[in-house]
This record gives sequence, structure tokens and C-alpha cells, in this order.
Amino acid sequence: MFRSSIMSNSVMPDSGPAIVRLGAVSYLNSRPLIQDLGQLLPGSSIELDYPSRLADALANHELDVALIPSIEFFRRPGYEIISNACVAARGPVLSVKLYCRVHPGAVRRIALDEGSRTSATLVKIILAERFGAIPESEPLTMESLTTDSSADAVLLIGDRAMHAPPENFVEIIDLGEMWYQWTGLPFVFAMWVAHQDSNTTGVAKALNEARDRGLAAIGEIAIAEAPKLNISRQLAQRYLTKNLHYKMTSAELSGLRLFHELASRHNLVNHNANLVFSDFVSA
Repeated sequence: MFRSSIMSNSVMPDSGPAIVRLGAVSYLNSRPLIQDLGQLLPGSSIELDYPSRLADALANHELDVALIPSIEFFRRPGYEIISNACVAARGPVLSVKLYCRVHPGAVRRIALDEGSRTSATLVKIILAERFGAIPESEPLTMESLTTDSSADAVLLIGDRAMHAPPENFVEIIDLGEMWYQWTGLPFVFAMWVAHQDSNTTGVAKALNEARDRGLAAIGEIAIAEAPKLNISRQLAQRYLTKNLHYKMTSAELSGLRLFHELASRHNLVNHNANLVFSDFVSA
């Protein structure tokens, strides 16, 4: 099981931000959001894990703040968005793909990456709304490849989706690209969320500052992370600067609201959920 953590050795000053248990996604796409967080949140712990596991840890109060799949915000009461730092796309996202062995409209069984919940919901919406397909689903472990499933279609997310699969497909759908062409709106894959009763004083400021520092250090991040993923520095840098963006604006909020509306239509989410912000630095 993948799990790692970072702990700052600094001592929190009396007037500093709250000490929190914080969880961040372990994929390359979130690396710019955690730049210098140990310095910015002294005394806090930072755990790195897969998105679905972070969502469970936050729900179980094992974390105070987490970068979780956006769909999870709409499934549980008592959450609030605490930062305008996020992982979003306005077109091809590169790391969230549906690999189809048949035409998308003929998909009857789909294997869903267990690391994903937002993307798993999004692919169900796209198949139903765009292709009239409502397939049965099965889990795909986070260590598996497309060849480990015989399903009509396989959803992969994260770093492994950036590599060409070892087989041919009838169609490969980039979900970020499909969503943007369909709706004209950005898609928010993950955002910083906390329990409304948690003490997050100063945390939003730190998260936004970390994002800003990360964006200023994209070149260094690409150089450091590309070899770990067996991709070129150029691909890593292009992915972090062209495929993704990291600030929630009114457009992202509109995309989130539409995502909730469509997920509600298919009974995939709490119908009455609303976007709630706390200590939020507006775009």
C-alpha cells in the first residue's frame, strides 16, 4: 500500500497557523500544491496517499484537511472548501483516461480505478449523457494495468494514465477534454476540504502560498519528478503547465455546480449538497 508522510521539525509560533493533520494526493498533479508546506504549516503533519484513501481518512476524522476528490464534498455533510488552490483542467487532462475496447455506446462493463472517485463518477455521467450507456462496474486495483481486466472499458487515473497502454483500443477518451468540449467549463478533480468544526486558522493562507510557490518552481518539480515516473522532463513540465491549472475561479465553481447537478440526476451524490467555503481566499 502506498503511503508516505512529511513532518515539519519546526516549532509553531504562538501566532502561527493551526496545527493540522493534512493529506495530499501522491500523484504528480498535486506536487505544485504542497511546495514548502512543511515550512508554511510548522508542526503539522502531511500525509501523501491516493485520492480515495485520503477521502476515507478525512471522513473518519483521521485527517483535519485533505486534498480530496471533488465528488466527496457532495457526498458528505459537514465539509467546507478552505482554499482556492485545486487541481483542475480546461481541456485535455492527460492523466484521466477511459480506454474503450468497444464503442463507448456499447460499453456494458467498466473497470474503475480504485484510486478514483471523482473520475469514476464523471465517466458514468459521460457514458450515460453522451453515449446512452449505463454499464455495470468492477474495481481495478491501483497497481493494475488495462490488461488485468477484460471489461469493455477501463478507467485509469494519475501517473500511470500518462503512459501508453500495452494494447490497442477502439477509442481512448480523455475525460477532461470530453467534459470541456461538452460543457465549455473547467473540471475540478480535487480541492482542499476540511470538516466545518476543525480549527483551520491560517491554513487557507498557507495552502494558497504553497500553490503559488509550487507554480514558481514548476521547472524544478519537473526535473525532480520526471525520472520517478519514467517520463521526460518536458512532458512533466507540459503536463503541469498546459494540462492542469491550480486556481479556483468563478468558472471552476460553475463547473463544480454543473458536475453536482449531473451527478444528482444519476443519483450518484447527495442532491441537497451546497458549496460551502471557510477562510476562503476568493479568486
